[in-house]
Amino acid sequence: MDQLTYMIGIDLGTTSTKAVLYEKNGTVIASANEGYPLYIPSFSAAEQNPEEIFNAVIKCVDQLMRQTKIQPESVMFVAFSSAMHSVIPIDSNGKPLMNCLTWADNRSVEWSEKLQKDLGGFDIYLRTGTPIHPMSPLAKLLWLRHDHPDIFNKAYKFISIKEYVFAKLFDGHYVVDYSIASGTGLMNLEQLNWDEEALKIAGITPDHLSVIVPTTHVMQGVSQKYADEMGLIPSTPFIIGAADGVLSNLGVGAIDPGVVAVTIGTSGAIRTVVDKPKTDPKGRIFCYALTDKHWVIGGAVNNGGVIFQWMRDEFASSEVETAKRLGISPYEMLTNIAEKVSPGSEGLLFHPYLAGERAPLWNPNARGSFFGLSLNHRKEHMIRAVLEGVIFNLYTVLLAMEEQIGLPQQIQATGGFARSPLWRQMMADIFDQKIVIPESHESSCLGAVVLGLYAMGEIDSFQIVKDMIGDTYEHIPNKQNSAIYKKLLPIYINISRKFEDEYAAIAKFQRHFSDIR
Repeated sequence: MDQLTYMIGIDLGTTSTKAVLYEKNGTVIASANEGYPLYIPSFSAAEQNPEEIFNAVIKCVDQLMRQTKIQPESVMFVAFSSAMHSVIPIDSNGKPLMNCLTWADNRSVEWSEKLQKDLGGFDIYLRTGTPIHPMSPLAKLLWLRHDHPDIFNKAYKFISIKEYVFAKLFDGHYVVDYSIASGTGLMNLEQLNWDEEALKIAGITPDHLSVIVPTTHVMQGVSQKYADEMGLIPSTPFIIGAADGVLSNLGVGAIDPGVVAVTIGTSGAIRTVVDKPKTDPKGRIFCYALTDKHWVIGGAVNNGGVIFQWMRDEFASSEVETAKRLGISPYEMLTNIAEKVSPGSEGLLFHPYLAGERAPLWNPNARGSFFGLSLNHRKEHMIRAVLEGVIFNLYTVLLAMEEQIGLPQQIQATGGFARSPLWRQMMADIFDQKIVIPESHESSCLGAVVLGLYAMGEIDSFQIVKDMIGDTYEHIPNKQNSAIYKKLLPIYINISRKFEDEYAAIAKFQRHFSDIR
């Protein structure tokens, strides 16, 4: 087996790091997954410990090498995918001055609003492609600068979690790829460099940030200590890679014009690839880099599979116990229950904004709600309404995208939700379009190694990924179900628009209550 050439794809996620060992043709040989906590020290906070994530990378690669017993020399490269929008203030020794602020951290909500209203936020969005929202590192830097000047003024640099990992592996070399940089709200898309006005508003200079490099940037000479711990040789090429979302598009083969990728994991997103930067006159969709010739536009939502998990944990204890006795997943149990309810949940709608919302609202104050509850609704209606609400929300993002790209030619879906036949069919019915589901669920890791092959000069096009995906499943919309959903969709959309003032008021109350508790 050792005479073959292998590739390792690593995905730095919100709650775990995944690593997959592939043969050169895309065949999966082994995988590893190392979890870590998402720390919630206060109502709006969502932090990670950078060292826990770095150690997860080391452990995952070591596990792959030990599990497969391949020779270190047979590893062609290691390529990276990473969650976006993280910020870590570090000192001159590379030591974090606080935990990593993740995309889900909303403590900069007031500065995000000020940026939007008073500091020219929309013009910055048009140049940088990152919607104005507390997820944005630009908003986080404003919050740190004004609310935590002790940390802000001590910082040598402000970096993302991937930059932190690479700086440790390569002895303090600070680089950031086009893709992660394009999600900071600080990079000018046309210039592929830091945006002077955005940096001025943030109160920083380019020296506070890493050097921007292409997503195909190759680094060698990893620290001997960490090479030994991973079971690699120091000369193993490391490809800096890109962000998880854009690599997910690549990993499912959604790279041609008009092909849209939908991902539902903990959160969710809809994206498509275009050949040059493109922003939205209404500010509803992002634009992030895959390469300097491949740009991904779309919208990310906070509320994907995490909503199903919330339903399981808070409302389905008896169903969870029943599932244990039957030896099946509690999620399978819940979807079996939901399947007994007719599409549309007999007029019960659920807005899944339990964690605020990014696209299409870009409103951190948005809150979840059931609408239309009546005495004839039971728990099973609520379960189905939750599943439908997540898909409705993603569909509203697609409607905004269609104003830019027209009707999609094809929709490919991936993520944990793809394990549920009911949820997959629900997407086909609500979108009223055929949904194609690749067999592989680790699309970001596959995207990373395909980008790695491109970076190493092994391929001259991304089209090879279509031969690596494996089998696919298709779901054709049920026209009767689609007709029901079409009647409910305008009601669903109008509610979220009309509640904007109420969302702000209840969020303010909740933050106040959290502060005094």
